[in-house]
Amino acid sequence: MGFSMQNKKLPDFVTFLSQPAAYAPRPAAVKLVQTHISYVFITDDFVYKFKKPVDFGFLDFTSLEKRHHFCQQELLLNRRLCPSIYLHLVVLTKTDAGYNLSSPSPTDTEHIVEYGIKMKRMPEEKMMANIIKTGRLLPGMIDAICDVLVPFYAKAEGGPKIQEFGRPAAVGVNIFENFSQTEAFIGSQSLSKAQFDRIKTFATAFLQQDDLFATRISAGRIRDCHGDLYSANICLADQVYIFDCIEFNERFRYCDVASDIAFLAMDLDYHGLSTLSERFVARFIKKSEDPGLEKMLNFYKCYRAYVRGKINLFTANAPEVDRETKHCCQEMAGKYFQLAERYANQ
Repeated sequence: MGFSMQNKKLPDFVTFLSQPAAYAPRPAAVKLVQTHISYVFITDDFVYKFKKPVDFGFLDFTSLEKRHHFCQQELLLNRRLCPSIYLHLVVLTKTDAGYNLSSPSPTDTEHIVEYGIKMKRMPEEKMMANIIKTGRLLPGMIDAICDVLVPFYAKAEGGPKIQEFGRPAAVGVNIFENFSQTEAFIGSQSLSKAQFDRIKTFATAFLQQDDLFATRISAGRIRDCHGDLYSANICLADQVYIFDCIEFNERFRYCDVASDIAFLAMDLDYHGLSTLSERFVARFIKKSEDPGLEKMLNFYKCYRAYVRGKINLFTANAPEVDRETKHCCQEMAGKYFQLAERYANQ
């Protein structure tokens, strides 16, 4: 999710990369988009992504070494679903002559001030979020997404280490972290105490069902998944591109396949597309031969809706966001928490 910023807060290197002269060949224009963890520079044909030096507990990009490592992880993991989009690592160096953006050189490491990744730019009008906005999302598109995901999960790693993340205690770490990170916002216009209590009670009770989680583990349904599977990270162009998986924390990516599927299903529900949501789930269950997924669906939908509410609260309360963005994110957070409560009540 991108948002507007106040320019006075931007670091020097961001100002540099916001100018067409920073790139070769020189593009006609550069658009800067920010998330709570990244600076994204969109040029005519390519996209350059740099990580912010932030620490949210669940991710830590505070050192150059860590940002380098997670850039490498981002390339490696996203090439599973988007090998043609994720191109290579880039470096930003600084000397007395100023900044320079280039490919890494083994001989010049002392001047590196940032690492980033270079990607092919995908067509904006084909982004799933934009297709949804214009009311052009068709059943066939949902089927195509499903048909990419089924073999992806079948091939995804799922060894003993990853299976441990399917146990209730491990799942609960993510669930209760959300609650602890949003407690300060209880009573705000986005999250009432009644909502918080209802959702937390539902999640706590569901996590007591040890047999249900054990069945998912024994069925081999805990995999190295995508972790952030929703419309903002899908492009429906000449083929289905599913990008921007979670690279910064394994415990968000090592999960029940049901958690990934629930995220996109929840996202479709959020946009008022429940019929397409139901189609997506039904097709996935049939093609992956995973009827047990249905028992987990509401629980993980609730979790995913709550995560989106939390992220929007984080963004709304970031000191650098403008007033319009703050208001928009507060509104979206409220809608996500209402949706989470709806799942908790089903």
